[in-house]
Amino acid sequence: MALWVILLCTLIASLLGGLYLLGAFRRRRPDEPPLDKGTIPWLGYTLDFRKDSSEFLKRMQRKHGDIFTVLIGGYYFTFVMDPFCFGAIVKESRSKLDFRTFASKLVQQVFGYKPIEANHSIIHASSTKHLMGDGLTVMTQATMENFQKLMLFNLSSGEEKRVWQEDSLFHYCYNIVFRAGYLALYGSEPHQGADNKEKANEQDRIHSNQVFHKFRKYDRLFPRLAYAVLPPKDKIEAERLKRLFWSMLSVKKSWQKDHISGWISDQDQLLAENGVPEYMRDRFMFMLLWASQGNTGPTAFWLLLYLMKHPEAMKAVKDEVDKVSRENGQEAKPGSPPINITRDMLNQTPLLDSALEETLRLVAAPILVRAVLQDTRLKTSSGTEYSLRKGDRVALFPHISVQMNPEIHPEPHKFKYNRFVNPDGTKKDFYKNGKRLKYFNMPWGAGASICPGRFFAAAEIKLFVFLVLSYYDLQLVNREEEIPAIDTSRWGFGTMQPVRDVRFRYRLRF
Repeated sequence: MALWVILLCTLIASLLGGLYLLGAFRRRRPDEPPLDKGTIPWLGYTLDFRKDSSEFLKRMQRKHGDIFTVLIGGYYFTFVMDPFCFGAIVKESRSKLDFRTFASKLVQQVFGYKPIEANHSIIHASSTKHLMGDGLTVMTQATMENFQKLMLFNLSSGEEKRVWQEDSLFHYCYNIVFRAGYLALYGSEPHQGADNKEKANEQDRIHSNQVFHKFRKYDRLFPRLAYAVLPPKDKIEAERLKRLFWSMLSVKKSWQKDHISGWISDQDQLLAENGVPEYMRDRFMFMLLWASQGNTGPTAFWLLLYLMKHPEAMKAVKDEVDKVSRENGQEAKPGSPPINITRDMLNQTPLLDSALEETLRLVAAPILVRAVLQDTRLKTSSGTEYSLRKGDRVALFPHISVQMNPEIHPEPHKFKYNRFVNPDGTKKDFYKNGKRLKYFNMPWGAGASICPGRFFAAAEIKLFVFLVLSYYDLQLVNREEEIPAIDTSRWGFGTMQPVRDVRFRYRLRF
């Protein structure tokens, strides 16, 4: 009899423990945000969130207000939609709200890289040195030279060159921008003497194109890989591509290149000094590739598409680009050397800056996540205080709460190329309920987790668009082409991608 009692007690304890882990006993405390666990134990709202994160969060906001806690895949996420709370969250000490916990698991799952404690400081220090200030001047020049290598190597004047060429816009933008950034960061084919330079350049064009096509295969799998929902066949393919990139971007192969960027070489050296084995540094190189090049090409696509769909915007930005070139003694015309766009020139384009900012407002949709390491108090703009529970996650989704908020950005679904600039070229301020906002557009994240390469990424996109508008006339094949819908599976991972490509044509302006 005693044995049966023990077995029964063990069974009951196991059942209760399982129900506890599944969240069955979680109850909202008096000072906590509204709690919504859904109907499925442990999973909660996982399926709804994965299907369309934006629509799910809009529904929850309508139901619960600007702060609420939902169960997603065994974790309780408190979403904060009040932009006046953002500063308190992104600036909170790491001992209370830590972004690295969540990021480390994602990086290990998606890239096979296991971060070390010093990783954040290594990336931050290297990015500050090489992707900002004087370092950004050097990187802008290196990227410019690679755009010339990819886009301008076979230019010549004459009517035969002025015929319209047709292509798919998303593929064209992603391909060229990715390859220029890849070559600028990871180096180019070594050569000796002027005679071998063009052969090396041609090899760079071939190799970078091959890397891009492999990268696109992986990029298509990325969202489902991040959510760990890949079917077996795709999971095998993802693992194959991981191994291929670990080999292709390996430390040994990278150091054989010419002109490898300081951003890449410094980080590898610092990781080695911190005892990270070579095979793990190979994986780190793959992570850097996606982090640096996974969003710039798609953003360039949306920017050019919006400009083509809005002729007044295209004319204004094109006139600005031509004006900056002339004032700097350069012009794209027959017989002239290829224009060389410098960082100083990129700093003279307030309309292009605004058009890029507006594009990012419309299509950049990161989710900022922090792990709650201690019970933490959060005060909303209405004066209500809530408690964030230790062990939960707190998350921001700026695309809904600020970027598409009509109180902050009137007619939020419309592309207004000059939304972010005053008539005198200065940047606009934005308000909600009459109070000035610090966080009115957050494509790069914020706080300790803000994208360290944001200035380089913006320069890369602007270089590409500057060159395209300088050398080509552009038009959509179908003038009535609708802006394609976004791929809702990519919410939370940066710039959204279209569900279909768009055909366009281009020809030399001269």
